[in-house]
Amino acid sequence: MTTRRSALALGAALTGLFAAAASAASHNDMLVSTEWLAGHLNDPGIVVLHVAPNRAAYDAGHIPSARFIAQSDLAVTKDGIPNELPPVEKLVSVLQAAGISDTTRVILYSDSSVLPATRAFFTLDYLGHEKTALLDGGLGKWKSEGRMLSQAAAPASAGKLTPHPHPELVVQMDEVKSMSAKPVKNNVLLDVRGPADFAGEKGSHIPSALNLYWMDTQQSKENQALKSEAEMRQMLQSAGVNPGSKVVTYCNSGMQASQSYFTLKYLGYDVRMYDGSMSEWNAKGGPTEK
Repeated sequence: MTTRRSALALGAALTGLFAAAASAASHNDMLVSTEWLAGHLNDPGIVVLHVAPNRAAYDAGHIPSARFIAQSDLAVTKDGIPNELPPVEKLVSVLQAAGISDTTRVILYSDSSVLPATRAFFTLDYLGHEKTALLDGGLGKWKSEGRMLSQAAAPASAGKLTPHPHPELVVQMDEVKSMSAKPVKNNVLLDVRGPADFAGEKGSHIPSALNLYWMDTQQSKENQALKSEAEMRQMLQSAGVNPGSKVVTYCNSGMQASQSYFTLKYLGYDVRMYDGSMSEWNAKGGPTEK
């Protein structure tokens, strides 16, 4: 009888482990390699977007067929808070002008930093466009491999994009206050700024928040490619973000938090973003701690 009970208990435990693993399965379609993209540049259903604060790197040499979108078209200052989402109709207009339709698979990259691209991913996710991926390593990896570049602006025929907004992905300050004041196990506020900003001499953070610097999940400051899934999962667990956690990311203004939003979603976490981040929190008198 004892043996049978032990076997049943082991079976139940294994079932739980398999269920947890399944719920945290990575979304491999969210990330494409430079090799994959090189073989699919001429696919009619794909639009490649170079997203950046300005056109300098794009004009100097971009991935062939890539179209440029300015970061300022996707993130605006609203009521004094930087990097907020513009109205849905404005976003749809910008994306349609770049040739994006409901059936388009969008591949995103940037140049000196991955953040404009991950911010664009968050924006498309908010709009309900699920066929979006990030180029692992961005333009830097593409160039380091000696792949072809173009200086010609890629033409685009206007697309037809139907928005299906997900406002629940954009966490508001009142909900963050509630999460902070009454912490619940596996409901995580994740501050993704560097340690000095989080708890340094001049740093501070939202009470009860955990900390994992966003850049620690990529290979290096210069190499934007993500670390292995195993490494990233271990980092998250070491920071206190357990498998199955519901996570809200934040930073100073919603840019760094978008990279962690992407990474956590890629790894299968239930993730949202506090878009106002510390800019709004401090401006509106939110409590902080060292």
